[in-house]
Amino acid sequence: MPVQQGLSMPGLLIEHAEVLVTMDSDRHEIADAAIFTDDRQILFVGTSNEVRKWILDQGEKADRVIDASGTVITPGLVNCHHHLYQTLTRSVGTAQGLSLFDWLETLYPIWGQMDAEAVYISAKLGLVELILSGATTVADHLYLFPNDSTLDDEIRAAQELGVRFHPTRGSMSLGASQGGLPPDDVCEDEDDILADCKRVIETFHDPAPLSMLRIGLAPCSPFSVTADLMKQTAELARCYPAVNLHTHLAETVDENRFCQQQFGMQPLEYMQSLGWTGDDVWFAHMVHLNRDEIATLAQTATGVCHCPSSNMILASGIAPIREMRDTGVRVGLGVDGSASNDANHLLGEARQAMLLQRVGWPGFESKADRFSAREALEIATLGGAAVLGRDDLGSLETGKAADLVAFRIDDLTHAGGMSDPVASLLTCAPGKVWLSVINGKVVVEDGEIPNLDIDSLVTRHNLLSRQLLEKAAALKTQ
Repeated sequence: MPVQQGLSMPGLLIEHAEVLVTMDSDRHEIADAAIFTDDRQILFVGTSNEVRKWILDQGEKADRVIDASGTVITPGLVNCHHHLYQTLTRSVGTAQGLSLFDWLETLYPIWGQMDAEAVYISAKLGLVELILSGATTVADHLYLFPNDSTLDDEIRAAQELGVRFHPTRGSMSLGASQGGLPPDDVCEDEDDILADCKRVIETFHDPAPLSMLRIGLAPCSPFSVTADLMKQTAELARCYPAVNLHTHLAETVDENRFCQQQFGMQPLEYMQSLGWTGDDVWFAHMVHLNRDEIATLAQTATGVCHCPSSNMILASGIAPIREMRDTGVRVGLGVDGSASNDANHLLGEARQAMLLQRVGWPGFESKADRFSAREALEIATLGGAAVLGRDDLGSLETGKAADLVAFRIDDLTHAGGMSDPVASLLTCAPGKVWLSVINGKVVVEDGEIPNLDIDSLVTRHNLLSRQLLEKAAALKTQ
């Protein structure tokens, strides 16, 4: 990708990394590595000596130099599916061992008490966790909007933190009285949904290369929206460049049974009948599908976001990611909702993906070499970028977005892992990011986000969480 021409911008030089993982087409890994960026994109990558020489030859200037000795640098991690508001209800349902439908029915009334501040604070807290785990790009799925809350509330949180953000305007319109799963009072009128989708696209969406903010449209699921809304949402999204489509699909056996009973089709067949396949579509989960359906995903270039921890904690099953990858399906990674994972650690999620695919799934025996640490890191970076339709993210190459993270491997956790420091990021306990650069700006330094009072954020978040639970409990007794 060519470097964009323009005014000279502040140069950032990061050098002497133990290893830099490029994720380029040849998957180069560079020892004693350096990377030089301006405040938007990567200008040069190589050994520390090569980058220093390039800067001198080009007459460039390193306005800031960071010594990354004892670290592994990777492309910024990409989170393709999340529900940031669910940080407010961690352990509710998961502590009881509930499966998806029972879990949702327990939580809908609590989430219905949220307001704009709750959405904002929960998003900010969840994004902080994700950033500290190595995420530089985050896609979020907000699908209920009680008490005048809007997508704008979480967008504000992302912009304050400087994370690259792909919020999706979700929706639910098929309430329990119409045969859907959610209660009617957390559903919206479909005309209102479409009007607000149009508003957020025209207010916030930036389709340009290196964009920091892109909107997607995301009706929640086959059991919470109508076929008409699915169709109209797709038509609306396709009126704008780079507005992609997202939903949950084939997550549980119960969902497959619902689609068969209601539509006479399996989930993917149903979505395909509505025009919901293609390179502008990605589905979360895709646990319960057969080989023909995997082939359909590959043939239509439809993306999949794998959420291993959520699938385990809700006992949804093991998605056949090995077979998807081998068939050519675009696969990315997501931590999923904070209340169906109870964690926001994206590097940890890559580790879970690696471990779970080694365990196998029905019809496939366990094999320790089925999924490598490097392949798990690939779906967390390059794979996620592809799922979100971003050819400007996911690798460390000239002209790509200046998004990178560095993890220390000279610490207690990684001691003894120097025979393969890249693999040790996933085979050892997942660490906290030491350095994060997003859009050429240092967002995390020495493992901390400068000028952010995390203690105050946590205190306010916990108060709002307690208030939600108390309001829901009071309504339940009325």
